[in-house]
Amino acid sequence: MLLASNRGYRYGDGLFETLKVQNGKIQLATYHFERLFSGLSLLKFETNKLFTIEKLEQEILQLCKKNECERLARVRLSVFRGNGGLYDEDKGSQYLIECWPLIESINKLNENGLVIDLYPDAQKSCDTFSNIKSANFQPYSMAALYAKENKLNDCLVLNSLGNIADSTIANVFVIKGGIVFTPALSEGCVDGVMRRYLIEKTQAAKSRVQERAVTIDDIRNADEIFLTNAIKGICWVKQFRNKLYSNEMTIKIYDQLVRTISS
Repeated sequence: MLLASNRGYRYGDGLFETLKVQNGKIQLATYHFERLFSGLSLLKFETNKLFTIEKLEQEILQLCKKNECERLARVRLSVFRGNGGLYDEDKGSQYLIECWPLIESINKLNENGLVIDLYPDAQKSCDTFSNIKSANFQPYSMAALYAKENKLNDCLVLNSLGNIADSTIANVFVIKGGIVFTPALSEGCVDGVMRRYLIEKTQAAKSRVQERAVTIDDIRNADEIFLTNAIKGICWVKQFRNKLYSNEMTIKIYDQLVRTISS
């Protein structure tokens, strides 16, 4: 039972994973659970022996089946550090699984490119906790509100160095002169599952995504921009302010690496 004293509710003291279930399987499940348990270890969560990958996976798929969306679903797995105040917490962890059906078009590259801009009112830190999928989501939720108010599809979030960290719900990839690059983890971005998948797949194909600092000038001067997350895979960005982008290489990356994901 989730109480008003739940530390996730009170302090954002928790983690979450957003997973895609397709045809009764969790896509990129290994990546998701590795990130989850790595984050729990970093945050010094205490979990019991029953809190296992196998149990979580079984419960996720059972819930999707019960809600009749195991063919294509979005799942949110949230883990919280018990109940209590800052110094008198119940050290046991709690978790919640939710799921929603997705529409089939989620499995296609977006035909209408996204229109994006910068969120001006917050900068994300570059510290030990910057890469985790934290329940403390304030900069992103405010950036999403800003995007909605300004009729944008998404907003880029800056880090404390003034470079690009990520967007409200996605990692950022830039293409210039045939070279693909993305903010390094040291730049404070979330360690995205689709980001990791693309980096590993391109390395295996003897091409390489460069991980480095990405500046606002890089965004302005790019040939192509795309955003990635576990649900949509890749989303093509059409416009940043007055700059328009093509999508020729983005389409190739999507067709070769994302369309082919089976589990």
